[in-house]
Amino acid sequence: MFREVKPKSARTARILAKRAPLPNENPKTAIFLRGIASSSLINTLLTDLYSLKRPLAIRFTKKNSLHPFEDASSLEFFSQKNDASLLCFGSHSKKRPHCLTFVRCFGGKVLDMMEGIVQQSTARTLSQFGGPKCRVGTKPLLSFSGMQFDEDGGGRKFTLAKSMFIDFFRGGEAKEVDVEGLQCLISFAAAEESAEGEKKDMIYMRCWRLVTRRSGQRLPRVEVEEMGPRIDFRLGRVREADEGIWKEAQKRARTSEARPKKNVETDIVGDKMGRIHLGIQYLDELQTRKMKGLKRSRDTLAEDDREEEEEDIDLVSSSNGTSEDEIGSHEIDSKRPRLGS
Repeated sequence: MFREVKPKSARTARILAKRAPLPNENPKTAIFLRGIASSSLINTLLTDLYSLKRPLAIRFTKKNSLHPFEDASSLEFFSQKNDASLLCFGSHSKKRPHCLTFVRCFGGKVLDMMEGIVQQSTARTLSQFGGPKCRVGTKPLLSFSGMQFDEDGGGRKFTLAKSMFIDFFRGGEAKEVDVEGLQCLISFAAAEESAEGEKKDMIYMRCWRLVTRRSGQRLPRVEVEEMGPRIDFRLGRVREADEGIWKEAQKRARTSEARPKKNVETDIVGDKMGRIHLGIQYLDELQTRKMKGLKRSRDTLAEDDREEEEEDIDLVSSSNGTSEDEIGSHEIDSKRPRLGS
């Protein structure tokens, strides 16, 4: 978990208040860096990605002695200093040629990172494509094709890559978008290639420009033109986020907006309608309200007891085959004294 810093002055308190989480976060800014050893291809691709990300981007051209997977403290310093949660680091070595490392930060600390090895034979820069380009600040459309991007399809690597690319290129949230503003489409296609007995996880990135033509109808005809850059990544090392930090990063602040209530609707008139789901009801066990007017008095209870006793006597006499008159005559005869003969 993160260490809580208590402000010692009013200036420090204002700085910490600006860094504190917000109910609606600001658009994420990305920093583009280069290492000590970097190829011309990587430098050009960093510039092209920076142009796609503008104005939410910061570009540093000086060489930096950084090793993201060995020591990420320098990346955390850049993130905190520039208030940016996304970083793209370019490097080149014999073991990992033309390497781009994408990093995400949370709370000034590295959350996760992913390494992509650019295929030099198929890479094309932005300047190698003719025609007009998209305007600065255009919100792109993102397309992901391939079952590998699903959690059950290609594993954790492709899922992390999809989440990383969405954070990098989605820009700020927009409630309404003008159709004329939809000028850029960035597509990512996933594939698994086998070369020389080695399995390679590949991601093909293409950038398209949307052009509307006259169709003679109400809706225009839409065409796409590739504007660059064209990058083919081979996924390399991956550092996943810690489970506790990931849960902390996924939390959302409570707002004053009323939460939707289940099974409660409002009709056209404005009346609130509710739906209640009941289980099986047994009416004989249902507890009803007890009223004094429905209670039986003691006199009625005594009369009911007498009637029950008389009914019992009638049943006994009928079972013995004698009537009430016979029973009474026997009782009278038994009371008379016997006379001697």
